[in-house]
Amino acid sequence: MPKQYWLMKSEPYVYSIADLERDGSTHWDGVRNYKARNNMRKMKVGDEVLYYHSNAKPPGVVGIARVCKEAYPDHFAWDPKSKYFDAKSDSENPRWSMVDVEFVSKVANVEEPYSLHEIKADPKLSDMELVRYGRLSVQSVKKTEFDYVTKIAGLK
Repeated sequence: MPKQYWLMKSEPYVYSIADLERDGSTHWDGVRNYKARNNMRKMKVGDEVLYYHSNAKPPGVVGIARVCKEAYPDHFAWDPKSKYFDAKSDSENPRWSMVDVEFVSKVANVEEPYSLHEIKADPKLSDMELVRYGRLSVQSVKKTEFDYVTKIAGLK
């Protein structure tokens, strides 16, 4: 299967690109939207991810990550003490999934990401899911969009 491309959103005060760089890799847990979950279930090791800071000023693409472990059950859904607990999910029929991602690179200045405003203003990106379905936390990205965004953002 050919490599796929994605955009994953994280609030920088929850888990920033700097946190991912420091840790090297992490599990992407807590997704509680079916479309986003289904997107994670399609991810394969080696797929590349635009790392996006949401709820930031400004929100935008701040780096690249890579999928390093394919979807597996999000065990936090089974923990009553977790904010991601879901009483309708169990180990026999897990409702939620997570993947692991690893750090690849980040923009030179995280305070100046390739912003949502810039993305929306660029006619070459008008069909991007981020522009059309802004609230989804895990989105597919076309290879041409990924290549263009990483070039404009100065990412390698």
